[in-house]
Amino acid sequence: MMMSHPVMFAIRNSARHWRYKTLLKAVRTPEVGFRCWYSTPLRSGVPGMDEILARIVAPLPTYETRDKSPPPPESNSLEFMHFYNGLLKEDKLSFLNKLSQDFGVDHRGVSELALKLLDTQLRDLATILQAEDRLRYSLTPRYKQLFNHISKAEGGVKFLVDLRADVLEIISSKASESPDIRDLNGTLKSLLCEWFSVGLLRLERITWKSPCEVLQKISQYEAVHPIRNWADLKRRVGPYRRCYAFTHAAMPGEPLVVLHVALTEDISDNIQSIVREFTTLQSTEDVNKINSAIFYSITSTQPGLQGVELGNYLIKRVVRELQSEFPQMAQFSSLSPIPGFCTWLQGLLGQYRKERCHPDLLSEQEWREVELATECLGSRPGMPATEALRKLIGTGEWMHSELLSRVLEPVLMRLCAWYLYGEKRRGSALNPVANFHLQNGATMWRINWLADTSPRGVANSCGIMVNYRYFLNDTSKNSALYLQNKVVTASEQVLGLVSQFQKNSKL
Repeated sequence: MMMSHPVMFAIRNSARHWRYKTLLKAVRTPEVGFRCWYSTPLRSGVPGMDEILARIVAPLPTYETRDKSPPPPESNSLEFMHFYNGLLKEDKLSFLNKLSQDFGVDHRGVSELALKLLDTQLRDLATILQAEDRLRYSLTPRYKQLFNHISKAEGGVKFLVDLRADVLEIISSKASESPDIRDLNGTLKSLLCEWFSVGLLRLERITWKSPCEVLQKISQYEAVHPIRNWADLKRRVGPYRRCYAFTHAAMPGEPLVVLHVALTEDISDNIQSIVREFTTLQSTEDVNKINSAIFYSITSTQPGLQGVELGNYLIKRVVRELQSEFPQMAQFSSLSPIPGFCTWLQGLLGQYRKERCHPDLLSEQEWREVELATECLGSRPGMPATEALRKLIGTGEWMHSELLSRVLEPVLMRLCAWYLYGEKRRGSALNPVANFHLQNGATMWRINWLADTSPRGVANSCGIMVNYRYFLNDTSKNSALYLQNKVVTASEQVLGLVSQFQKNSKL
C-alpha cells in the first residue's frame, strides 16, 4: 500500500533525525566501537581472539554478489571451532560478546537502506520490492554466514548446538545483558529450528541390541527417573516397555529427545509399578494385556536446542508407531512429575508466616488435626500450625506417619490441583510439565496420591503425580483452546479438587 506524501515525509524526516542522533552519540564516545551503547566490558588477554575473528568472520558479500561469492575453506570453520573449544569459560564470554557486537548487523547500512526504501514508495512495484529485498539482506548478521559454513563441517552442527547452550547460560546467569548476545541467540535458534525440523529427524526405537554407546547415553541423559544400573536399563527397554528417540543425521549416535513408555492394561497411577516392580527379564509380551501406553519420562538431551519443538512431535510420532504395533490400543496418557509444587507451597506458607495471618488453606478442623498429629510426632508444644506444616513438607517426615498422611491427603491433593490448574505465568500454566502437555492438547485427567514415594518425588511434589491423557480426537481442539485462549481442559476429578480449594482459600 502506497503512503501519502505527508506521512512519507514525516517518516523520512524522523528516520534521518534518529540516524543523526545515533551517529552523534557514537562520535561523543570515541573510545569504544560504533555500537558503543550496547557494549559490555570485555576481559582482555585472550591471545589471538581479535585476529581469528577478523580473519574468519568474513564481511557480508554485497547484494549484487551474494550468490556468486565462493565459500570459505572448511579449514576456517575447523579453526574457529578448535579455538573456541580451547577457551576457558570466562574467555568464551568475552569471545561471544565480541563476536555478537562487532560482527553482527551493519546498523548504519540498514538505516541508510531504510531511508532509500522510504524514497521508493512512489515508484513502481518492482523497484519497491527490490528495495525491500536489499533491506532484508542487509539485516543478516555477519556471523550468520559463518554459522552456515560451520554447519557443513564435520561435527559443526553439534558444535553450534553446544555454542547456543553457552549463550543461553550467559543470558540466564546475567553474565552479559547485552542486546547483541540476545540477537546472537535468536539467530542461532532460528537456524537450529530449520536444521532440526521434524521432517529431518529420524525416529529410533532403542532396544537392548542398540549400540552400547547409545544405551549409555540413554542412561546418562535420563533426568526424570534416574536409571540405577545396567539391569535397570535392560528392563526399561525390555518387555512391556518402549524407548524411543529422535536423532539427526548431522549428530550420529546422539539422541536429541528421549521418550520412555510403559505398556499396561490400564492407566498407571504410580511410578513404583513402572520403574521398580518388573516382570522377569525373560518374559514375553501378552498382547491381550496391552491396552494403554504410559509416557512416564521425556527428556531433552541438548540444552542448546531449548525452544526448538521436538518433544511434542516425538509423542505424536510414537502414538502412530504404537497404534501400528498394537491396533487395539485405546488409551494414551502421561504419568508426570510435578516439579515446583513443594517450592510453591513452602513460599505460600512462608508468606502467611511473614504477614502473621492465619492461612485459610486448611479448614479449622484440618489445622487442629495437623497440630495434634505433629505433637504426637514430638513437635514442641505451641508451635504454630503453619510452621509445623512447613517443617513437615520440607523434611518429608509426614510420610512416616499413617495418621499425618491421612490428614494431609485431602489438603495436599486440592492444593496441588490448584497449583497445576490455577497458578499461571503470563496466562499459561506455571508448572512447565503441565504447560508442555496442555500445549500438546492433553487433558489434565487425574491427580494421584503417593504416586512417587522416592525421596526426590516427596521433596518435589509431596509424592503426588498427575496423568495428562491424550484423547486423540480432541488434542487439536484442546491445543488451540489452550494456546489461543489459555483454557485448561481438565477432568471432573481435577475440577472437583480445584473447587474444594476455592471454597477454602481466598487466593
